[in-house]
This record gives sequence, structure tokens and C-alpha cells, in this order.
Amino acid sequence: MAIDIGGTKIAGALVRPDGTMTAATRRPTPRDADAEGVFAAVAEVVAELAGSPLWASAARCGIGSAGPVDASRGTVSPVNIGAWRDYPVRERIAAELARHGAPVPTVLVGDGVAMTAAEHWLGAARGRANALCMVVSTGVGGGLVLNNRLHPGPTGNAGHIGHISVAFDGERCVCGGYGCVESLASGTAIARWALAQGWTPDGDATAAGVAAAAGAGDPVALAAFDRAGRALAAAIAATATLVETDIAVIGGGVATSGDTLLAPIRRHLADYAALSFTRGLEVVPATLGTHAGLIGAAAAAIMLLAAG
Repeated sequence: MAIDIGGTKIAGALVRPDGTMTAATRRPTPRDADAEGVFAAVAEVVAELAGSPLWASAARCGIGSAGPVDASRGTVSPVNIGAWRDYPVRERIAAELARHGAPVPTVLVGDGVAMTAAEHWLGAARGRANALCMVVSTGVGGGLVLNNRLHPGPTGNAGHIGHISVAFDGERCVCGGYGCVESLASGTAIARWALAQGWTPDGDATAAGVAAAAGAGDPVALAAFDRAGRALAAAIAATATLVETDIAVIGGGVATSGDTLLAPIRRHLADYAALSFTRGLEVVPATLGTHAGLIGAAAAAIMLLAAG
């Protein structure tokens, strides 16, 4: 069983051992609802999954959620779900599963870790023993695979590359730190910087609009993506230096711009990844797209529960 919880939708699926999904369902994440109103949508997803003839054969459940998460306590406080603060989502979902006759082991991970588990199982990091996987979207998140094992850390936040500081004199980040990758390379940051530098949007003042302008050769838009690529390259190199990853997989909405983002990352990485054991580091696009959340929640349950 896989549950994917985000600010716009709550999705669920039954995932077979080969990674294919069945009985997939989703509900919009309730807005202006209290904590129990939000959970009611999760309960509806579980109830629909329970109607599948494969429900009785499910052996474990993975939950991937927007963060912050605290996997050790089983709680979530998603930035984009205001009604949930320290919400005991793992306990509540486990009780819901039991109510539908499936008291299976349940694991909670952040959405960046889920994406990492998915890409290592079936995607661009498959067969790689040490990988960093990243989501570059409204925020910047990520996760790590080390020695072929998912490495979420004690609270499930290891690999949260968006809050590595790469600008000593950088602006204050929403996390409270300064010069974080997210404050330079998220979709929000790219659009904000481009607008501040005089970019004039053609109707779309988002990172997608900046990417389109960059593709058309707009110098400010190109500079915005170069700035973001440099921040990401610095963080990727720092991670590779610390734990010896040999591949960085980039997913998320901003990464759909393709080489508009990937080319500057690769170019700047040559300057930052200078040590002999980091020079061969590859930067590749994620391959699982919108399915990564559900596949990753299932993969995390397989990897973490099997590991004990």
C-alpha cells in the first residue's frame, strides 16, 4: 500500500513487487479544513483501496508526505497543509488500515526520500550504490542512498539538500538559515530573482515562464537559471565530498525545463567537484515523473521495513 500526501492532492495505490500500480485513487487536499477534515480525505483514499480484491495480499504500507516530517515520531507538519502541525499521521493511517482488516507494518518518509527510493528502485539511480536524488520545485528537497540502502536518518530528513547553505552572505531562508539552496534555486526563487533583475514575463511569471524565456535566449532568464544551477552544483559537490555519491538525479517541476537547468548544473559542477573521487559525478534527470511519490512510498516501505 502506498499513500502520497501533498498540498494539492492525497493519492493512494496498491503497488506490486515489480513496481506496477493498481487501484490508484486520489482526492484533493481539503483547503480551509481542520486537521480531521484533512484526514477524512486520507481515510477516503484508504477505504477505496480496501475495496480492491488485492487488498488482502498487501504486506506493508509506505506513507510519503510533504514536510517537515518526523519519522521517528510518525508526525508531519507540512508547510502547505496548515491544519496539520505535529499531526500523528502514521498512527492514524495504521489505525485506518487495521479498521479495514489490514494491520500491516507502516513507515513514514518525507517526499524527497520517497522520490529517492523510487528512482533507486526503478528509475535513473537504479543499480547505483550511492546516489543523491533531488526534487527542485516550489521548494528543494532530496534524499540519499548509501551502500544500496535508503538513508533517511533518525527523523527522516537526511539528504534535505535544499537547506544546505551555499551563500555565506545570502538572504535569510524560510527555515531560519542564510544562503540556503532553496532560497536561490527553487522555482519561486528563480522567478523572484528574474523579476527583480528586470525580466518582463509574457503572461507567466513563474519558473516555467522564466524557463520558456531562457529557451528563447532572454539574457536575464538565462542568468536566473545559471544562478540556480550554480547553487545546486555547489550543494551536490558538497554532498558528494561528504558521503561519496556518484550520481545526482534531478526531478521536480523546475527540472522539467531539461537542459535549461541541467546544463548550468553540470557546467558549475566542474568547478566545485574538484577532488579525484568527485570528478566523475553524473547529473541526470529523474525518470518516474508524477508516479515517483506513490512508487517511492512503496519502495521506502520495502527498503526500510526489510532493513528492520
